[in-house]
Amino acid sequence: QVQLVESGGGLVQAGGSLRLSCAASGRTFSRFPAGWFRQAPGKEREFVGRIMGSGGSTYYADSVKGRFTISRDNAKNTVYLQMNSLKPEDTAVYYCAATSGTTWYSPPDYWGQGTQVTVSS
Repeated sequence: QVQLVESGGGLVQAGGSLRLSCAASGRTFSRFPAGWFRQAPGKEREFVGRIMGSGGSTYYADSVKGRFTISRDNAKNTVYLQMNSLKPEDTAVYYCAATSGTTWYSPPDYWGQGTQVTVSS
């Protein structure tokens, strides 16, 4: 079983940056692919990006490509989402997620509780 806890959300002006963290429990977490999703008010949950367990391979949604970066520190059991050049349309609750195998699939098995990101114009 893996538990995920996000942190780092908040209010930022357009053009600013935030870094979200996702702390995981479980000794095997370093093997699991992890990702980020977001959900804006009145909209469906949206895939943001993912990183493989080794940390070497990442994939991003077109809407965030070039602005967001996912990384992980397996020694700390933590995954990060660095968000730059933020836009008001990035406002959402951001969720960390992970799968329980060595491949990424959706929907993932494990979810965090979410952290609010608000970008003001």
